[in-house]
Amino acid sequence: MALFRKKKKRAMILGLDGVPIGLIERLMDAGVMPAFRDLSQKGTLQSMKASLPEISAVSWTDFMTGTQSGEHGIFGFTDFRDGSYELKFPNFSDVKSRTLWDKLGDQGKRSIVVNQPSTYPARPIPGCLISGFVAINIKKSVHPLTLLRRVVEEGYSIDIPTMQCRNDHDLLMRELDETLKGRQRVVDWLWEDQDWDLFELVITGTDRLQHFVWNSVEDPSHPLHQEAMDYYANIDRLIGQLIERFVEGPGGDLSRIFLLSDHGFCAIEQEVRLNAWLEQEGYLRFLTDEPKELTDVDPQSKAFFLDPARLYINRKGRFEKGTVEEEEAEAVLEELTEGLTSLDHNGNRVVRFTLKGMEVYAGPHADRAPDLILTSHRGYDLKGTVKEKSVFGKTDLEGMHSWDDAFFWSLRPKIEDLKISDLSDIIMAELV
Repeated sequence: MALFRKKKKRAMILGLDGVPIGLIERLMDAGVMPAFRDLSQKGTLQSMKASLPEISAVSWTDFMTGTQSGEHGIFGFTDFRDGSYELKFPNFSDVKSRTLWDKLGDQGKRSIVVNQPSTYPARPIPGCLISGFVAINIKKSVHPLTLLRRVVEEGYSIDIPTMQCRNDHDLLMRELDETLKGRQRVVDWLWEDQDWDLFELVITGTDRLQHFVWNSVEDPSHPLHQEAMDYYANIDRLIGQLIERFVEGPGGDLSRIFLLSDHGFCAIEQEVRLNAWLEQEGYLRFLTDEPKELTDVDPQSKAFFLDPARLYINRKGRFEKGTVEEEEAEAVLEELTEGLTSLDHNGNRVVRFTLKGMEVYAGPHADRAPDLILTSHRGYDLKGTVKEKSVFGKTDLEGMHSWDDAFFWSLRPKIEDLKISDLSDIIMAELV
């Protein structure tokens, strides 16, 4: 086996979910991430645009397929059932495009993938896969199943208990630490036990930390600041160990190491409930005073939002009770675009820009796209809830996703206007 490994090129991908380039730069400067600082001096650390909308379900699918939603069919963590206002939760089985790992398999290459989001339930790939969130059952998260027993024995956790950790931040820090240790134990085992050409690990605890206690990362006086810095230092230590092992091992070379995040992050100034705005403006009505979901929508409604910022016109023919005729839909969309781009909070514009779905997506599934996608100015967290009546408010969450400040590191020169969907081909080129 060792002789065979020496004859082939290998690559490694390390993902940090939700980590903005600005945070990486600050942590390097502060001495928290020396391994990353060393990398930045040898290669190119650059900003990168996430998917539209900028959420993990779409961005990681863009990454693993090298396509966008009109081709791979994933538009968000939720989507409408065909013709209905009922919601479904798309998963890995719904991804219509082939993945990077499938394409490498065509070349006889094997991939080990640990904890990439949007890969549940695990399905066969040429190699081994342990699903990342949203994963429900560990038994459906591992392929091949022969690996399951060892994964469980190593104390591997699919995710932290998010509901408990959201309000118990001491528990959050303990769970982040234990989950990272479990990831490393499984990585150490698979690294030596399996034959592979591509090894990929994604760390998702960074996203959890920043949603729940972003202020601990930003504010040195925060009571959890040192624990947050320790967590990032542990991640950096793991990165350094894996890079050293890879470069010194058979088939390894620094030019075939890639690091990335799937979107950026920033502090929440205000949550913006877009369906409440539509109600106030007269475009949306419900059949009950306390709607729980969009199945309660009044058919006379003109439009509605799905999380995080996807606007749909209630078109006749698209939705079971749709009433907006096609010739009217464009005028409604123009009205809404003008109104939304004018929306302000204390004199600050909320919406940074809007794009029509037809401008963003192309491919066989583009007809399922939202009519309009919104991207906000920093700090305004766009939401599609139907349960809130006030447009502006705050919850106990402190951090939100941002679109154009994800990061990518490699030895390649800077790539202008880099998007996460570009990375699959870049990585493929190093191995085939």
